[in-house]
Amino acid sequence: MSDQNGKALIELRLRDGAQLYNSLDPFPFREGDLAAEAEEYILDWARDLPKDRPIAIVIHLEKPDTHDRPLPDLAATITRWFAGRASAETRALYELFRDGRLALMIGFAGLAACLFLSWLLTRGQEGPFARVFQESLIIIGWVVIWRPAEMFLYDWVPILRRRKLYRRLAEANVEVRLPKQ
Repeated sequence: MSDQNGKALIELRLRDGAQLYNSLDPFPFREGDLAAEAEEYILDWARDLPKDRPIAIVIHLEKPDTHDRPLPDLAATITRWFAGRASAETRALYELFRDGRLALMIGFAGLAACLFLSWLLTRGQEGPFARVFQESLIIIGWVVIWRPAEMFLYDWVPILRRRKLYRRLAEANVEVRLPKQ
């Protein structure tokens, strides 16, 4: 679905603005956490939208604000929430690569130890038992290096995908539409 400006559109229909927030959050509006259901709804829709178009979020409220309970700044809340999530993904990526470097050093040390032990313990030995022992140590060495390789080859891709989605949502144009009087 698209709006008039060609932006990919996500629409939410709420009774009131408080429905967007986590009910257990002690800060109900200005710095409040988005409700998990609201976040998941927005993310589900955003994942299906075209990746090459900016996002617009339209919130339809059934009830306008009252004097005792003013309408919170829903647009700022949504964009700030997803900007925070994008920052968290950036930190997760940094931590993944930091942990990956440590795991790689440990993995190479383990691989080297297994290769050295394989050479040392089967030196001058012939026969099937020596060959099985040698191959077993080599396999163990490669298994030790498997996780660091996986971290650097594959684990960063979903983190980048989520960060890109969160950044798109943080930059979204959010509009709140009140009921017509």
